Amino acid sequence: MRTFVAGQEAYGDLEFAELALGIDIDLFRGPLVPEEDDERAAREDAARDILADLRREAEDGDDIAAWDALYADALTRTVPFLRAARGHRPGTGEAA
Repeated sequence: MRTFVAGQEAYGDLEFAELALGIDIDLFRGPLVPEEDDERAAREDAARDILADLRREAEDGDDIAAWDALYADALTRTVPFLRAARGHRPGTGEAA
């Protein structure tokens, strides 16, 4: 069986969630593979800007943006757990 969201085919649970919610999970959570410090800094800057935009839209009465902001914010809080699970020390990119 094939699953479509807004005319796009979702090839898995993660892609379905991204299409349905309009949130790039890796942008806010971070990739599950190691990333360079400059890549992480650029990703986190973009995520902060998008989250700020979502919060502004939520304050203006957009309920969908409010829920998206909550979800995106929660995703940003999962990063330390993922890095700890991979055995990396926070902020160093090195194994513990």
